[in-house]
Amino acid sequence: MRMNRPTLAAALATVILLSGCQKEDEQPAAAAFPPSAVAVFTTKTETLPITNELPGRITATRVAEVRPRVSGIVVERVFQQGSKVNEGDVLYRIDPAPFRVQVEKAEATLRRAQSVRLQAQQKADRQEQLKKANVVAAQQLEDAAALLATADADVAIAEAGLAAAKLDLQYADVTAPISGRIGRAMITEGALVSTNSSENLATIQQLDPLYADFTQSATDLIRLRKALEDGKMLSGDEEAEVQLVLDDGTAYEHKGKLLFSEAAVDATTGQVTLRGEFPNPENDLLPGMYVRVLVQQGVEKDAITVPQQAVQRNNAGQSQVYVVAADNKVEFRNVTLGRTIGTRWQVTSGLKAGEKVIVEGFQKIGPGAPVEPTDWNPDAKPAAEAAQTTASADEKPAEATK
Repeated sequence: MRMNRPTLAAALATVILLSGCQKEDEQPAAAAFPPSAVAVFTTKTETLPITNELPGRITATRVAEVRPRVSGIVVERVFQQGSKVNEGDVLYRIDPAPFRVQVEKAEATLRRAQSVRLQAQQKADRQEQLKKANVVAAQQLEDAAALLATADADVAIAEAGLAAAKLDLQYADVTAPISGRIGRAMITEGALVSTNSSENLATIQQLDPLYADFTQSATDLIRLRKALEDGKMLSGDEEAEVQLVLDDGTAYEHKGKLLFSEAAVDATTGQVTLRGEFPNPENDLLPGMYVRVLVQQGVEKDAITVPQQAVQRNNAGQSQVYVVAADNKVEFRNVTLGRTIGTRWQVTSGLKAGEKVIVEGFQKIGPGAPVEPTDWNPDAKPAAEAAQTTASADEKPAEATK
C-alpha cells in the first residue's frame, strides 16, 4: 500500500512532535541529581602546645684534658683508647725513680731538723732549770727559747718538703680527673712530658648525660613573650620538655629538659642560645652531631585545627576549604594557616568552632552544591581505595578457577 506525500509528511510531523514532548517531560527528571556524600570534620577549639623545631649541636656535659702535674719520662700507658674510664683511674705512669729519691731526701732533712729541735729543746729545758736556781742570766734563757723556735720552724719546713716530695711521687701516676669516655692517646711511652707543655696527654668527655645547644631567633622569642603577656598563650607550669630529631629524621627515644636560655643575643646572627640536657645510656649521641630540637615554649589556647587533606589551594596560592552550611550546601572559605601539628593544619583565621569542613568527597561538589555530610573517620580507608581493595578481592577467586 502506497502512501501519498502529504499523508507521509503529516505522519512524520506527528512522530517528531511526540518525541519532543517526551524529551521535555524527561529533562527535569535527569537534572535532579541526588546530594553527594561527603565526609566532614567538625571544628572545635583546643589547647595546643607551642613547639618549635630548632637546629642544634650535641656537646659533652664535661670535658677534661689530661695533663701531667710533674715532668718526666712516660714509662707506661695504662688505658685503652676509646674506652670508658672512671675518676681516679691511672692513665699514664711517669718514671717514679727521681721522685722516690726526692722523698728519701726530704725524709732525711726532716730527721735532721727533728734532731736539731730535740737538742734545742733540751738546752731550753736546762736554761729554764738554771734560771729557777738564779744560776744563769735571763738573756741566756731567751736565746735558748729563740733557738728552740727556730728548730720548730725548720721541722715544719722539712715536713712540708716531705709532703711535697710525696705529692710529686703520687703525681707520677697520671689519673683521670673525671669519669667518661677517653679519646686517643696524644703521646706514647718514652715521651718526655712537662708541666709547662701546652699539649695534653688525652681528652676525657662525659657522654651521659649530654647537652644539645641550639639557637632561636630573638624576634621569635619576643613574639612568644608578648603573646604570653597579652593572654593569647599560657605558660606551662611543668618543666619544659625537649625532644631530639636526629640527622636522618628519626626521633631520639629519650626526652630531655630545657636548662636555660642565654641572657644575651649574638650580635652577628641575632640568635639566642638555648641548652637542653638529654640522657645517653646507649651512647647513641656523640659530641659534634647535628640535631634538630623540638622544644615546647608555651601553650596556645582556643586554637582551631583541620586535617591537612581538607585544605585546597587556588592558582594564587590562597588556602581554601569547603564548608557545609546550615542548609547542607557547599561554600568556599578562604583561610589563613599557621603551624602544622602532626597531620593537621592550624587555622588562624577564616573558621570558627562548630563548622563542618569537608575532608573527603571533593570530586562531585562545587560552591552551592547540595551534599549529604557524614562524620569523617580518620582510620577508615578512602572510598576509592576501599573499592579497589574490594575489586581485587573479587578477582582472586576468579583467577583461582582458571
